Amino acid sequence: MATSSNSDIYNTVDDFYFSALHDNDEIFPISDEKYAEELQLQEALVSSASLTSPSSSSFPSTSTPRPVLKRKQALLPSEAAQSSESFCGICMDSKSSSEMFTNATVCGHLFCSDCIRGHVSAKIKENIVLVKCPEPKCKGLIGPEICRPIVPKEVLERWEDALCESLILGSQKFYCPFKDCSAMLVDDGGEAVTSSECPNCNRLFCAQCKVASHPGMDCSEYKSLKEYERNPEDLMLMELAKNKKWRRCPSCNFYVEKNEGCQHISCRCGYHFCYGCGKEHNGSHACVFT
Repeated sequence: MATSSNSDIYNTVDDFYFSALHDNDEIFPISDEKYAEELQLQEALVSSASLTSPSSSSFPSTSTPRPVLKRKQALLPSEAAQSSESFCGICMDSKSSSEMFTNATVCGHLFCSDCIRGHVSAKIKENIVLVKCPEPKCKGLIGPEICRPIVPKEVLERWEDALCESLILGSQKFYCPFKDCSAMLVDDGGEAVTSSECPNCNRLFCAQCKVASHPGMDCSEYKSLKEYERNPEDLMLMELAKNKKWRRCPSCNFYVEKNEGCQHISCRCGYHFCYGCGKEHNGSHACVFT
């Protein structure tokens, strides 16, 4: 169906307007009031024709809309600083990237360096050499090498020494018996050595009994002693008593020295014994060492 253009519509309106001015094919004069009414009618017709025109905006446009490009807004300095911060699950605080520690080669969990330093130091103090990641349910281990920049030197050295000790079998290692030394020593499994020198404190000890050296007394004799008799002072006293040929009371273990007289000794504890053989003296004892 053909549609008329705007110019055709305007011509039709003009024809309608002028037809109203003719009477029996003759033009007659029109009053101002009539002219005003006809003019309003013409404007209404033109307006109505424009709304029904095919070029009206009611028809959808076939042109493709141009895409709108949005420029990425630059971050403010404060926003950029916040975006570079990370959250520590131990101290529950946000720290900058330079203050964070990550166990990148194992599990990748992220904590601040201060918390990891405290975590490692506490474990080493408890003699725990296999330090686990503090992340709950994580079985990853933290090694001394990755912690070297943040852990104190003394903690790191103790950690590394403990790791080395853990590689040695328990049956092969022992410690210097002197409490102010306690250096770790290794039994190489060679010949039995009774007297050895600690390479750390340079004092002698018995490598078989794992105690301070007991000169003048073999290992079997030493092991027969009571526990309270095994300290170094007692051993020195025993060595002196042996050289002086003192006799020990069988009842109270008190040392007695005889200057003169018979072999019958009456100890201060009330026990009677023979100074020559050490056996009980009942008044009729005949000692073979008289």
